[in-house]
Amino acid sequence: MTDKPTLAQLAQQLGAELRLAPGADANQPVSGLNTLQDADAGQVSFLASANYRRFLADTRACAVLLSADFADECPVSALIVDNPYHAFARATAIFDTAPQPAPGIHPAATVDPDAEVDPSASIGAGAVIEARARIGAGALIGANCVVGEGAEIGAGTRLYPGAIVYHGCSIGRDCVIHSQAVIGADGFGFAPHQRQWIKIHQLGGVEIGDEVEIGACSCIDRGALGNTVIGRGVKIDNQVQIAHNVQIGDYSAMAACSAVAGSAVIGKHCTLAGGAGVVGHVTVADGSHITARTLVTKSIDSAGSYSSGTPFSDSRNWRRNAVRYGQLDQMARRLKELEKQLEDLARRDGTED
Repeated sequence: MTDKPTLAQLAQQLGAELRLAPGADANQPVSGLNTLQDADAGQVSFLASANYRRFLADTRACAVLLSADFADECPVSALIVDNPYHAFARATAIFDTAPQPAPGIHPAATVDPDAEVDPSASIGAGAVIEARARIGAGALIGANCVVGEGAEIGAGTRLYPGAIVYHGCSIGRDCVIHSQAVIGADGFGFAPHQRQWIKIHQLGGVEIGDEVEIGACSCIDRGALGNTVIGRGVKIDNQVQIAHNVQIGDYSAMAACSAVAGSAVIGKHCTLAGGAGVVGHVTVADGSHITARTLVTKSIDSAGSYSSGTPFSDSRNWRRNAVRYGQLDQMARRLKELEKQLEDLARRDGTED
């Protein structure tokens, strides 16, 4: 955004109640956003968690986005909203500094004559648009991106430099695909035969819904037969692996380094925290939340929070506990035998009485 909004304009755009501090000016331009600790007199901050309440009293921001619960504690002007974090997210769009290239095809781009590129789309230097690919209105294809044969990029979607979309894949409207993401590479399919691996050619594609964001260096493999399907509004972090024929429901989110094996089905409104994994051919119910480093080894039938893995401890205790982990089966058998002996003793004592 080139024109800086005033406090009053920002409040109007966010639907916030503006409560001016003594001496403050509703027409003061806002230069940007920052944290409570680091904001200067021209910036707006936000308080979305009580954990940061201690920074409110000393903030130098010109105004703070917060709920009515904390408005009386605010030493500067307050922008009062029901959900400060949501308001902050909307404010970031107002102050977004990402460049907006002009429509048109860069002279150093390669566009096949059989491709369809909307006149309002922007194709960067070194980009390759192959035959029968379709680029929608207002789409941005960054430098050195490749859009494969017959692939479709929806209106308003942005591919950052170096993103790759293989042949026959489709991406919906208003998506963001970050650098070095690969959409539609072959799924990991090989048939063992006479001590060799015979490649199973992946005949499906990838279908990505509207408003999806895919982080840098993430990979979404094409289906073996049908498509790998990513639902509307799904958010995928950096370095995430989605295997062939996975289905991810609308508005689910996956943090960095998580992975889903082939033909697994993740429901709607699910979250996978960092490093979580889901084995193949299982189903995860709508509304499930998988905590960091958890491995889902069987289907989850009802919404909830699920965890596995071992919390850290100092190395000496961890090694000792790791040894004991290998002894659990033996310990369980001994405990069961002791319980049986105690039951036998109790029966004998009852008989003698």
